[in-house]
Amino acid sequence: MPKLNLADISRRGGSVYPGKLDAQMAGRSSQRLGDASGITQFGVNLVHIEPGGLSSLRHYHMNQDEFVMITEGALTLVDDDGEHDMLPGDCASFPAGDTNGHHLVNKTDAPAAFLVVGTRTENETAYYSDLDMMVTVDPDGFSFTRKDGSPLTADQIGDEQ
Repeated sequence: MPKLNLADISRRGGSVYPGKLDAQMAGRSSQRLGDASGITQFGVNLVHIEPGGLSSLRHYHMNQDEFVMITEGALTLVDDDGEHDMLPGDCASFPAGDTNGHHLVNKTDAPAAFLVVGTRTENETAYYSDLDMMVTVDPDGFSFTRKDGSPLTADQIGDEQ
């Protein structure tokens, strides 16, 4: 495979989170390196986090492994065991089914980035540690509900209904 030119791979901002939850992802963008290179068996993304930004809401996956490596700046890994400083070259892994909810936070005044590699499965369920929310993913897309499968409330997602 030829060398990828990162300058040629667009950055995508935002998230698929419903309602007001998406706003918490301001300052996060990603480059889909796996898609750009034609990889289909696992995902590879370079995620950029501006000062004060989050990688995601704290979560864990049931069917997909996830591996991260810091490539630029300093980030704080927040998981069930607390906060862990992460610098370029530091790595963390989250095996499928491990209920250790995690995300990365940029608590510095400089941009940071990390590489994330993960399993691609047709179906996935993930849970959010700090919210009564889960997501199911299938070929039709993403479906966010409460952890028991009932609909999210307007209060949870910020809808004015």
